[in-house]
Amino acid sequence: MVKAIRVHQTGGPEVLTYEDVTLPAPGPGELLVKNRAIGLNFIDTYFRSGLYAAPKLPCVLGNESAGEVLAVGPNVTEFKPGDRVACVATLGAYAEERVVAAASTVALPAAISFEAAASMMLKGLTAEYLLHRTYKVKPGDTILVHAAAGGTGLILCQWGKALGANVIGTAGSKDKAELAKAHGADEVILYRDENVAARVKDITGGKLCDVVYDGVGKDTFMASLDSLKPFGVLASFGNASGAVEAFNLGILATKGSLYVTRPTLNSHTAKRETMVEMAKNLFGAVTSGKVVIPVNATFPLKDAAEAHRTLESRGTTGSTVLIP
Repeated sequence: MVKAIRVHQTGGPEVLTYEDVTLPAPGPGELLVKNRAIGLNFIDTYFRSGLYAAPKLPCVLGNESAGEVLAVGPNVTEFKPGDRVACVATLGAYAEERVVAAASTVALPAAISFEAAASMMLKGLTAEYLLHRTYKVKPGDTILVHAAAGGTGLILCQWGKALGANVIGTAGSKDKAELAKAHGADEVILYRDENVAARVKDITGGKLCDVVYDGVGKDTFMASLDSLKPFGVLASFGNASGAVEAFNLGILATKGSLYVTRPTLNSHTAKRETMVEMAKNLFGAVTSGKVVIPVNATFPLKDAAEAHRTLESRGTTGSTVLIP
């Protein structure tokens, strides 16, 4: 028996229950991992609320975690007990231990802490595909990063700057704006006080952005489109404010033959070799110092409900981890 956070019915943070669960032995291609740190992400709130449907209830929340291999199942040759690993897989992370597919796990370099690893697998690999695959950022590009002081946002700002981009961020307060600037943003727009698209036009001298990285969703969609130059790319990768509603595709024509995509990490990591390549790129950026993973808050696993409330109230910056 191990302790875990489970959801028996969808709803608010109050539906998170801290209880005993029994884990099966790892099956073919699986690992049993002792979690040392667990990442907190907005997608966890989507599964909790029912915005995203879990395969079944009750379920254990959480996508990313880091720890040590306790046991390996049949046909696993890449890992052995005692290995330091980081995992990203749909559901199962909010627990003292988890059974996870070896294909969803990567070896963790000794130079990277469990807390940083648990903060970077989902958010960092998301930043990796956004910057290197969805739109390949090159020197001189101008990029707009919504929620620039959040976990993914701070990684995007740092890595985008390291790639030679001009980085514009959005944030909800002056403190968050300063944090984003400290992590690579050249300019930060206070979206509560300023018109985002108008400020982007002003900052860029009317040239606008090559790409907008938008994890907010509904509330920022039109401002994102209005911030793009002709043939620009809107990468809508999250729904923190709610899902983007249906819209007239003709808008993309009138605003300059724009491209809109809704990428997911699962699509990019479906092939094992691609996931390993992405993780290698991410870990390299971190160990070289180009990207620092700011873990700005920790909560005991049993206090996951409080962590969710803080996240949803926009009370967090950088990454938050749960400690079993």
